[in-house]
Amino acid sequence: MVTGATDGIGLETAKGLALRGAQVLAVGRNAAKGSGVVARLQRETGNPAIQFLQADLSSQSQVRSLAGDLARGFPRLTVLVNNVGGFFLGRTMSEDGVEATFALNHLNVFLLTCLLLDPLKASAPARIVNVASETHRNASLDLDQVVAKRWTSGMKAYGRSKLAMILFTYELARKLQGSGVTVNAVHPGWVASNMYRSSGALVRLVDPLVKLMGKTPEEGADTVIYLAASAEVEGVTGKYFANRHSYASSPASYDETAGRRLWEISAQMVGLA
Repeated sequence: MVTGATDGIGLETAKGLALRGAQVLAVGRNAAKGSGVVARLQRETGNPAIQFLQADLSSQSQVRSLAGDLARGFPRLTVLVNNVGGFFLGRTMSEDGVEATFALNHLNVFLLTCLLLDPLKASAPARIVNVASETHRNASLDLDQVVAKRWTSGMKAYGRSKLAMILFTYELARKLQGSGVTVNAVHPGWVASNMYRSSGALVRLVDPLVKLMGKTPEEGADTVIYLAASAEVEGVTGKYFANRHSYASSPASYDETAGRRLWEISAQMVGLA
């Protein structure tokens, strides 16, 4: 399963896995666009085993519906790629009353992953790949203010959400020890994608520079596909990757106490025991 699979890194990840013969579930929020993506990928890869699942992952209720659909139709899941993400220039709230960047980039990823742990464990060896970002290095996470009640800036909120994702990755790796399920985070690089284009005129002005200097979505997806499919990383878990190599993430991301508390707070916010 690849979330955010109708554009950019997600689309290229779905394509790369389909080319390797995988049955691919492509998740996106636009049904018409999703149908076109499936037809395109089937044509370009020669793999008919590609399906689209519709869900707006900014909504906790739709995350739960997606997990339920998968459990009913696909009892086995060997790879989960949490790619969906967003950047919001101004303060925006999700339908669940959570700051939108934190909701989409961390909280609902947490919810979806937890809801899919049973099929992942049943399919072991299985892998989870969380698409993070180097912006986490300049971030701090005040766990008493995880919903960003005091708004600062879009970039700070984005970095904070990616730090939360890496803390979650490491805590999940600790909890999954011995299960046969691995989980790693990946920085795909500065990728020319559509993620920022709904974030106001200022960001759109930078878009030509991103296109000129950034990686292509195909290049950005390379390490994601590597972590999802390569035999070289079989059994590797709790790591942060870029360009097919593991690196140390920020010191804050290794705070196990913060990781456990973030897990508890996230579980409370989404209503998980």
